[in-house]
This record gives sequence, C-alpha cells and structure tokens, in this order.
Amino acid sequence: MRLPEGQDFAARLVNWHKHHGRHDLPWQNTRDPYRVWLSEIMLQQTQVATVLPYYERFLRRLPNLDLLAAAPVAEVMALWSGLGYYARARNLHACAQAVMGAHGGEFPRDPDVIARLPGIGRSTANSIATFCFGAQAPILDGNVKRVLCRAFGIEGFPGVGAVERQLWALAAELMPARNGGAYNQAQMDLGAMVCTRGKPRCDACPLNDICVALKSGRTTELPSPKPRTAVPRREATLLVLLDGDRVLLETRPPSGIWGGLLSLPELPATADAASWAAQHFACRVVAVSPAPTFDHAFSHFRLRITPLLLLVEPLAVAREPGLRWVGADEVAQTGLPAPVRRILEGLVQPSGSNPLLSRKR
Repeated sequence: MRLPEGQDFAARLVNWHKHHGRHDLPWQNTRDPYRVWLSEIMLQQTQVATVLPYYERFLRRLPNLDLLAAAPVAEVMALWSGLGYYARARNLHACAQAVMGAHGGEFPRDPDVIARLPGIGRSTANSIATFCFGAQAPILDGNVKRVLCRAFGIEGFPGVGAVERQLWALAAELMPARNGGAYNQAQMDLGAMVCTRGKPRCDACPLNDICVALKSGRTTELPSPKPRTAVPRREATLLVLLDGDRVLLETRPPSGIWGGLLSLPELPATADAASWAAQHFACRVVAVSPAPTFDHAFSHFRLRITPLLLLVEPLAVAREPGLRWVGADEVAQTGLPAPVRRILEGLVQPSGSNPLLSRKR
C-alpha cells in the first residue's frame, strides 16, 4: 500500500512514544525473553491493569523458565486463576517444557522458530524477537489492527483472512529498518492510550493529519465490527457439596472451559442431584438447597449457572483422582474459575459461619 508522500509513519510513532508512551511497566526495560514472553501471553485479550497483579504474583512464585517448566501444571493453573482464557496457561507450561527440552533452556531468537512453540503465534513471536533480540519484525495485535484500519481506511472485519493478510502486508511495509522494539511498543501504546476502541483521543494522535478514518468521519466505524451472530447459550448445574466448612472440588478435564482448574462438580443434565452425588462421591445427602442462578459470559457463548447446595456426610475418604475436600479458609488461596469463586465466597466462609450449617442434620 502506498504511504502518504513525505510522511514517515514509524518516525512519528517512535517520537510520540518517546514523550507520551508507557515506559515503566514491569516487563519493559528488559531483554529477558521469559519476562517479555510471560507478559505477551497474559496481555492477549486482557488489559494491562488486569494483568499487572497476576504478572507480579506469577514471577514471585516462578521467576524463571526452569522453575515454570518443572512446576506442576496445577500450580500454574492456580496462579492463572481469575485471568481467564485458561488455554494460555496450559500452553505457557507446555512452551516452557518445549524450550527446556528442544532448545536447551534458551529461548530461540528466530521469530519463525519462536512462532512454532506452543501458544505462540506470529505476532507474539515477532514481539518477543523485537523486544529481546533486536529483530525488525512487524506485529499485529488488536491495538495495532485498530490503528492501521483507521489510519489507512482498511475496510472489513480484521479477523477475516483476506483483511488480516492485507494488514500483515501493510504492517511489513511500515516496519522501519531499525528501532523495531520502540516502534512496535509505540503502536501498541497508541492503540491502548489514544486510538482506543471507544472515544478515541484524535486530538492527541500523531497521525491525525493523515488518518483516513478521522478525515472521513468514520472513527466509530473502523475497524469494521465482527459480523453479528446469535450468541449461543448453555446451561450448567454446579454442585456445592458441603461437609461442615469443607467443600468438595474436582479437577476439570484438560480441554474445554476451565481446563485443568479445580471447580465444583457439574451435574449431568438429566440426573437427580442427591442420588447422583451420593453415588459418585460416596456420601449421604442431608439437605439440598438451590442458590441464585446467574450468567457468565465467555468469548464465544454465555453460560447460565445454577448452583445447588448439598449438605452431605462423607461415607468414605475421597480417593478418586482429581477430587479434593477444601476447607473454607483455603478457598481464597485455591485456583478457581471466577464464577466458581463467586459462588464459594458467598456461601463458604471460615469459622463455622457457613449459612447451611444452621440446618439440622
């Protein structure tokens, strides 16, 4: 794509970033690929403010690649709990093991090789290579797509293959011959701070005199939104099995929603809660009580969650793999999906204050 004559796109952005960009984030000012890679994975579809406490906590527990690769995947999932998109955590662990096993513990420097590691695509690989190894490789995350679509008037939803290929070609054309890391960071910062999805600050943008979207009054139309489709709805009944101030949790299958996390057991659609729980968890059900139903949104569907509270008396020690009785005082430190934590924090409290405990057995 032909650029506006006499305009140096990259120089404008690098100069803007020098004076107005972000320079004190904990993954900046380092060439440590472990720290940069961790931040890139956490920042996928997640805002900086949300990532910061998770990033710092993760590094306190697993400060280097060796420790991450050696850690049990359950520990990695617990550290990720609440951040969402849990496949990222599973891939993070698998990637660490791949780097240890196939690359001698050293992150590869070639972006094409990095992109073949678990959980790392082209844009993330190019980010790592530019920030850590001085590569000159274009990136195309959500912020960059938005900046390019508006500045150059790119039509069509960026997630469509043809549009994405057009954006990659443009990103490669715009990539400067040096200062790749500074340029890529400037693009991300411009999209996050100025060229935002809603209410962009066009008056503060270094591209406002060449921006096609601004000139044509289409900043609210570009990038083109994803074509609307009906959001699928699913339903799940989660069982809160309580024995005193203990709750029974089980590990979710490695794939699917909340893969690998501890969660509440899910009741099959046609099963009776009391008989099914008694059969599968070797317990006597004393009382069953419904809790408020609520919706939880995922990226591609909405889940209607119905919690059922079951006051139980275990008849045997839970020995099935993946089952675990957790005390109320342990819930806060246990890796749980956000909606499960919401249920338990409202119903399972330490010091004998569980609302069900006042019921007669």
